[in-house]
Amino acid sequence: MTRSARPPGSAPPGPAPPGPVPPGTGWPDDQATAATPVAASAVAVRILAASAGSLTELTARQSVCRACPRLVSWREQVAVTRRRAFASEQYWGRPVPGWGAERPGVVILGLAPAAHGGNRTGRIFTGDRSGDVLFESLWRCGLAASRTSVAAGDGQLLRGVRMMAAVRCAPPQNKPTIAERDACQPWLAAEFDLISSDVRAIVCLGHFAWQAAWRELARSGRQMPAPRPAFGHGTEVMLAGLLVLGCYHPSQQNTFTGRVTGPMLDAVFRRAASHAGIA
Repeated sequence: MTRSARPPGSAPPGPAPPGPVPPGTGWPDDQATAATPVAASAVAVRILAASAGSLTELTARQSVCRACPRLVSWREQVAVTRRRAFASEQYWGRPVPGWGAERPGVVILGLAPAAHGGNRTGRIFTGDRSGDVLFESLWRCGLAASRTSVAAGDGQLLRGVRMMAAVRCAPPQNKPTIAERDACQPWLAAEFDLISSDVRAIVCLGHFAWQAAWRELARSGRQMPAPRPAFGHGTEVMLAGLLVLGCYHPSQQNTFTGRVTGPMLDAVFRRAASHAGIA
């Protein structure tokens, strides 16, 4: 299937307007409107995340954040210049909020959206080769309705799963700074707080996500193991019924070299689903 940011059934693309999608203009699953408050600083992120009150409002506020100038500049530059293969498509070009089940048994936590993946489609972990491998595995494990996810509005559904990122904007070279990570953390904390009563397993895609998960678990007051477990593929830690799992990220480098394979991903997701009582 050809990747496309268009919802199914829409007209074939002509030249797409450059730049990020304005909120409230009809992009599939966009929760924001022109009236959604915009965080322009780390302080504002803390205030707006803490006061959102609902998952819908939180994701709306996440999706219009402008707290980190370097990330704002990069994500919007990419949305204007675009990759040649997607030159006719409009890019989302905004922070990518969490998506999936509102009462998930499993959380899949990653680093950040890809510049030409989630930053293009508006949905985390979709629209690139890593997303192809990830969704093939989720589909095999009964956690996704279809084997591909190429665009917001393509009919894909996550079953008992929510996907979230520690940093909501695509960073240059896929490397956010510590200050950017910390500025974005209240969005992650607020999302965890709104869904935590149902979560039974957290799958961490990569070391960055592993570290972010442990920071959130410590913040929530859980008893932390000492020493903190090192990240590794298939690493399991049980905290009062919550299963934390390490998983290598299905990046092209990892999949091409065989560091992570489909069966390796399947084993992690099946373990998470089984513990959460999903499959």
